[in-house]
Amino acid sequence: MGYVTLKDTPRGNNYDTEYDVIVCGGGTSGVAAAIASARVGANTLLIEKGGTLGGQMNVSGPPGFAYARLWNPRGERDVAGIVEETYQRLYKENHALPALRYPVRDKAGFSFAYIDPDWWTDLIFEMIDENEVTLLLDSLVVGVLKDKDAVNGVIVENVNGRIEIKGSRIIDATGEGYVAIQAGAEIDYVDREKVQPHTLAFTVDGVDWDVLLQYVRNHPEQFSFKQLIFPFEGATTREEVLDWYSKCHDIKSLGELMGFYELRDIALENGDWHPYSGAGFFLIPREGGHIQAHFQHSSQVDNTLVTDAWDLTKCMAECRRQNKIAWRFFKNYVPGFEHAYITRTCNELRLREGPRIIGDYVLTRDDVEAARKFEDSIGKSSFKAGGYHVASMDTLNMIASLDTEEQPAGEINVKSDLAFPKDGGSYDLPYRILVSRNIDNLLAAGKSVSTDRPSYLRYLHQTMVTGQAAGAAAALSVKKRITPRELEKNVKELQELLVSQGVVL
Repeated sequence: MGYVTLKDTPRGNNYDTEYDVIVCGGGTSGVAAAIASARVGANTLLIEKGGTLGGQMNVSGPPGFAYARLWNPRGERDVAGIVEETYQRLYKENHALPALRYPVRDKAGFSFAYIDPDWWTDLIFEMIDENEVTLLLDSLVVGVLKDKDAVNGVIVENVNGRIEIKGSRIIDATGEGYVAIQAGAEIDYVDREKVQPHTLAFTVDGVDWDVLLQYVRNHPEQFSFKQLIFPFEGATTREEVLDWYSKCHDIKSLGELMGFYELRDIALENGDWHPYSGAGFFLIPREGGHIQAHFQHSSQVDNTLVTDAWDLTKCMAECRRQNKIAWRFFKNYVPGFEHAYITRTCNELRLREGPRIIGDYVLTRDDVEAARKFEDSIGKSSFKAGGYHVASMDTLNMIASLDTEEQPAGEINVKSDLAFPKDGGSYDLPYRILVSRNIDNLLAAGKSVSTDRPSYLRYLHQTMVTGQAAGAAAALSVKKRITPRELEKNVKELQELLVSQGVVL
């Protein structure tokens, strides 16, 4: 496996081509949408503002959640499709770890299958080429072409200038709804006081895992366990988690490590830590069984809207400042990090919260809690609602305890917004959350699909599920010569296509 050269075909050589489907954004949802669209037979264009593909997987953040939570706490598989296909291909090439379904994790539905994000990116380039998707990199979508309330193309800017490209269906896979906003779609978004903080992730090597694990075994109470506790009968207990930590000799079995509470508090008193986030990291497997630590909780900057370039600039600068503080803490306070070193800092922010379209259906927190089923299901999830991040350790500690009536700043109603699917089950994702309520021929994929705030679908596997569905739906609507909205009347053929692509319905 390695970087590939696109075949010398007419695709990608002519801006005058009118495409069946144009996918805007080459992150996790966008690549899934483009591949799924092409597999249904549509002439598909994928446009990405940067020079590579990957989005949250590689360009801006942690690969940890990409292949996590693919089974619900009942042990039922609820996510597959392109998610599973890419994992299996990487695993076959020794660029992924086995699915880590340890008993403590299984009962929480919090399994992991870690992958090497750089090899994932190489694989995606191969799959784009295999499926004959036209790829246009280093091109920013700055507008749309419209006929009344229907989009029929996009406007891009790149080294060739400002160019119009026509397309029958447009998929907004930017993650932040940028194209939907340009099209005039109805959206929902929070203000600066409520928005979740954004992060700049970085990766490190040279950790002495044996030394670190000795500290973990001796101080299991110093680490987070809430992510492994699911509120239903037979779930993992706090005592089981602490026992697991106290006997751990393999960092891979932990998957991620969050907490370091006592060390962090000592550092805070000494002025060696910032008060904006907890401390912890995920893992990245490298060739030959090597493991690196990947940080995303070291800096979190709030009051930053993703629709304001000045805000994003401020956030990037502040995240880098906080990262330096956090890294000094790990180097000077955490056993095993004495000789560690940073290998990479992501070049884009991991944006935790952005605009969501108002679709023909809005997925709600109550849908999540009820593990609701829909006749127009295009995928599933078992992730909880109301999983907010905050840029304040006081608020983090309050959320961790959940034993007080006091609510954190920013009007995040933790107790009322937090909801787990009942009985450890999964909830359906209806097709209608992909369809803009007021703009025809526009579909959303990834983080900007139609949900209320608590049920926001921002995790990597969720973005790939909605991306695959949006791509297949866009292509099928072109094939049937109906609009994506008209496709809502009968989604049976769409569902059959998704099942044929390995999706769990």
